[in-house]
Amino acid sequence: MHVEAPAVLRALAGGFPKFIRAFAPRHPAQVIVLGFAAAVAAGTGLLLLPVAKAGDDGASVLEALFTATSAVCVTGLITVDTPVFWSGFGQAVILVLIQIGGFGVMSFGTLLGVLTARRLGLRSRISAAAETKSSGFGDVRQVLVGVLAISLAVEAVLALVLAIRFMAGYGYPLGEALWHGVFHSISSFNNAGFALYSDNLMGFVGDPWICLPIAAAVIVGGLGFPVLFELGRQYRRPIHWSMNTKLVLVGSAILLVGGAAFLTAVEWANPATLGGLHPAEKVLAGFFQSVITRTAGFNSIDIGQMNPVSWLGMDILMFIGGGPAGTAGGLKITTFAVLFFILSTELQGGTAVNIFGKRLSRAVHRQAITVVLLAIALVTGATMFLMLVTDFGQERILFEVISAFATVGLSTGITAAIPPVGQLVLIVLMFVGRLGPVTLGAALALRERPVLYEFPKERPLIG
Repeated sequence: MHVEAPAVLRALAGGFPKFIRAFAPRHPAQVIVLGFAAAVAAGTGLLLLPVAKAGDDGASVLEALFTATSAVCVTGLITVDTPVFWSGFGQAVILVLIQIGGFGVMSFGTLLGVLTARRLGLRSRISAAAETKSSGFGDVRQVLVGVLAISLAVEAVLALVLAIRFMAGYGYPLGEALWHGVFHSISSFNNAGFALYSDNLMGFVGDPWICLPIAAAVIVGGLGFPVLFELGRQYRRPIHWSMNTKLVLVGSAILLVGGAAFLTAVEWANPATLGGLHPAEKVLAGFFQSVITRTAGFNSIDIGQMNPVSWLGMDILMFIGGGPAGTAGGLKITTFAVLFFILSTELQGGTAVNIFGKRLSRAVHRQAITVVLLAIALVTGATMFLMLVTDFGQERILFEVISAFATVGLSTGITAAIPPVGQLVLIVLMFVGRLGPVTLGAALALRERPVLYEFPKERPLIG
């Protein structure tokens, strides 16, 4: 049976009045955009309440909007000091927005994959199921329950580990230890990067009982639900893993190890970052920052004091991001892996792109190139605009722009000093960066139509 994605959405809205259904979105991607926009609007309204801010006066509209967008888009960029500026109520609102944003990205991203598969013809669906070993994965309820179960399980375990460490190692009272454990566990798994410390996690730079559990949660959240779901079912049979799972796992391992080695080597003697630490602490900090760069936004060292070469390397890691349908941002490992294999095939003079013994669809070639080129254009345009309205150097501005677009949240310390018009640009970048690759990828897949004719071939000169 050929199931249309818009028909599924209209069926879900069947109980609403006709005048509401008349304005219902017709495309799955529109549902995501409107849902996240509504969450940002609601979060902004709550953060504008006087009770949300510490002190007597309330937050400004821009401060509330920026923070709400950063939380819903699980970015972590801030214009105000989270533990000082916001009250307990405000911090709780931020935490709820992070949870909504992270769960929404994972569930909506996975559901879009389900809807995309259902738009395929019977033969294509059978082939896709055989290739991905994903029979039974098309149940929407199963997807949502699975995402929720994984999220709560990882967050609960990490919250307990962190709370015990805060009590045993730092003498926190039980209530404070639990609150800090819960806040940082949710922020970690959802790759948000919000922290309850003015210096983020710099005070724990040498503490493996804080850094390693947070890094583990960031990695798990960044793999993506489809990968976690498949590993849960077939962790003993890697030969049966899908191309998506293999690309995410191999790509993540390469980027994590390579990023850690690069950052540790470059910053090893920098007295403002790793220079004053013991060798074991240097390795821990380098690994932690490599993990966080993709794309959580915590920092255990001063990002603003890092070598500009380190910023450039982190720009690349942030831009690539994590796995699809996960809490990580960026353009996703799979997108860049596809481009790498296309490049490799072209250099070797091949005609078909083969990955792990499977031939890659030519439609995926075009989709990956389209997403990357549009992202490059957006990052370049935003960087040029911010260079016009600020006095900061290109390295810092580019870092800030990529951090916002890739929903990382790392900053060299210039976010609060950027003028309001520049902060509005960062807000747009966070929103587009969080939803753009997901919705654009789905839109390209869902609008694919068979062409019944072809034009004559001709080749321009290349190079």
